[in-house]
Amino acid sequence: MESETQNLPKHIAIIMDGNRRWAKAKGKPVAFGHKEGAKVLENIVRYANKIGIKHITVYAFSTENWKRAEEEVSALMGLFQSYLDDYSKRADSENIKVKIIGNREGLSERMKSSINTCMERTKDNTGIVFNIALNYGGREELIQAMTKIAEKVKQGILAPQQITEKEIENNLYTVGQPDPDLLIRTSGELRLSNFLPWQLSYTEFIFVEKNWPDFTEKDLDEAIAEYQKRTRKFGAN
Repeated sequence: MESETQNLPKHIAIIMDGNRRWAKAKGKPVAFGHKEGAKVLENIVRYANKIGIKHITVYAFSTENWKRAEEEVSALMGLFQSYLDDYSKRADSENIKVKIIGNREGLSERMKSSINTCMERTKDNTGIVFNIALNYGGREELIQAMTKIAEKVKQGILAPQQITEKEIENNLYTVGQPDPDLLIRTSGELRLSNFLPWQLSYTEFIFVEKNWPDFTEKDLDEAIAEYQKRTRKFGAN
């Protein structure tokens, strides 16, 4: 790795964009692009674990993705299902801790079972924490957090003046984890698409032109090297 190991981002967030356009450019079905993207993801997480990244969060399926063609959604859910069932074994052997974040309502019972099995199997691993945002929406996450806090206030457990940033963070899916230091989005798109709006407030953004299935370890190294050149001020000066 070319970048300095002493200034590695602790947490990297990734919007894996471009699977569909990559497949279409090659004359392949959309499902092929998603399958190849899953292979790239596994390799990148393994590499991130190897170089010492502590947390990685990827945007796998948003709450808005249900609006896509039924055939594509069905193929994606089938891919996620088989991926979780198969990957949990490899993640466990590689000391990777898998967490699925997002709204489980609307997911099949079989999918929920696979999620629980994968998380249970890897929960005691001490390597990288691999967050998979599945059926995730940033605004929905904030609404759920506010609802939980409002219920505490209603029950007299919490006073309104005790609602702090820490209290909000304690009710997010990423509770107990540091906010991402670095966000990478592939395929040249320049937006967040409702991904981690609270957690990304002071994150450094890097946008990569290539589609996700073409993303490599070298690309990750280059993104980290660019991150290490930046001075993070967190609003100061």
